[in-house]
Amino acid sequence: MTSGTQGQPAIVTNLKVPAPLVLVCEHAVNFIPEEFQSLGVSEEVIRSHVAWDPGAIEVALHLSRLLNAPLVHSGVSRLVYDCNRPPSAPDAMPAKSEIFDIPGNLDLSQEERDARTSRYYEPFRLALARTLKDAGSPVMVTIHSFTPVYKGQLRKTDIGILHDTDQRLADALLSCAAAHTDLKVDRNLPYGPEDGVTHTLREHAKKDGLLNVMFELRNDRIMTAEDQRAMSMMLARWLKDALISLETQSQQEPSCQN
Repeated sequence: MTSGTQGQPAIVTNLKVPAPLVLVCEHAVNFIPEEFQSLGVSEEVIRSHVAWDPGAIEVALHLSRLLNAPLVHSGVSRLVYDCNRPPSAPDAMPAKSEIFDIPGNLDLSQEERDARTSRYYEPFRLALARTLKDAGSPVMVTIHSFTPVYKGQLRKTDIGILHDTDQRLADALLSCAAAHTDLKVDRNLPYGPEDGVTHTLREHAKKDGLLNVMFELRNDRIMTAEDQRAMSMMLARWLKDALISLETQSQQEPSCQN
């Protein structure tokens, strides 16, 4: 990612390709615009998973090329505005993330919250909506990463396949994963719908009946460029196989006859 794109509310790459799939990375960067004075947190916190999803954008960019798919991602830290949360959610502009206080988000007025929503969330939401519309009726896939240790607890999941009430694509991907990897792949872990993490899926895919899924990748599995390439190649294969499987099932379903 170039420095010139940081700070933009939404960046769209591979926009003009005719792909039946759209990728999303809401927590792509840890960039905090200068006006927010680092939100009062240390450089160490800004480099950590608290401010972004390390490795996620690199995997998403690889997938965009491998699948010839558009990618929509945010250009500011999730601490400024978490684009996977609606404006009404307290953690859209979190006052605390994991064990860290975020002083610059404490006691925000409604006017301040509305200003950030207008500046960062609404352009992102509109850019994603336009990209999906231009693609017709695409599959939507969001890419995230998570820390292997959270609040002192070790997480054993390597890859989480997350879904809301529409689990069609997640089911097919879990079947592919079971057949092709020894990594620990879990459904709706380390987060699930009850944690509020499926907002993008609900807002942009579920209501229109689009196939959708969220990948959560443990970030120590995607720390190096080699690991990122390997992960993206594996996920691309799973997605291709899962979509073929779903298409085959659809064709085999008996049609209703009078």
